[in-house]
Amino acid sequence: MHAVGLYIKQSLRGIYPETEIKSLEKIIITEVLRINMLDIYMGKDINLSVNQVRELDEILAKLQKYEPIQYILGYTEFYGMTFRVTPEVLIPRPETEELVSLIIKEQPDSPIRILDIGTGSGCIAISLSRMLEQAQVFAWDISEGALQIAQKNNQALGTSVSFQQVDVLAFQPEDDKFDVIVSNPPYVMNSEKADMEQNVLQWEPPLALFVPNEDPLRFYRRIAELSIQLLKVNGKIYFEINQAFGEETADLLLKLKYREVKIIKDLSGRDRIVKALR
Repeated sequence: MHAVGLYIKQSLRGIYPETEIKSLEKIIITEVLRINMLDIYMGKDINLSVNQVRELDEILAKLQKYEPIQYILGYTEFYGMTFRVTPEVLIPRPETEELVSLIIKEQPDSPIRILDIGTGSGCIAISLSRMLEQAQVFAWDISEGALQIAQKNNQALGTSVSFQQVDVLAFQPEDDKFDVIVSNPPYVMNSEKADMEQNVLQWEPPLALFVPNEDPLRFYRRIAELSIQLLKVNGKIYFEINQAFGEETADLLLKLKYREVKIIKDLSGRDRIVKALR
């Protein structure tokens, strides 16, 4: 094994599972040190510059403190695009790409109005804006820091999402009407913290993650109630959900008289999306 790869592995062993170390090693070698993985596999002599050694050690020190590699690099890939991320926003997850794909598949590329509630890095809103070019996309978040990141992503990726700072729990609807409302709101119960990885617990924004144990569906309920007024007739609502609450989220929508309520599993076979018609 090449000395660089061995050094990375030894520095991270015991902190991360072996499979994760392997993927971190590849990211560090290709993205940070700009070395071709083929050269590593071929056992080519690779001499790191003083700056590269310093950079490598700084990154390994951060990883040893469980800082996610996406925050260390300052970006991540989502839906084929590069999104800026900092600890102000959640790191976009592959399951959320499935949510975006479903909406794109079900929506005609026509002049529809889409609202993304709790936008974070802007990954859902910006991906929809990029893929549905005729759509007008709006996005809300309570966090000013998150909105600044989302706006930078909007500019960098050449999309025209309209962002607004809104506390959805306190918001009173106006006359705005939307064809689609989508949300991936906070849904992790405080009681689930014990099972979570340190890199999520210590680094990702709690505001975007956690809900009280006694009211895990608070955001879904509030958004569903608001959406009765905000959606056009036959408008669609899409939620990314906590896999433990698929039935409960669907029941909540049925009680509010939504139609065609469906629970959809993600690629891992877990309940992940609930969708319905107004």
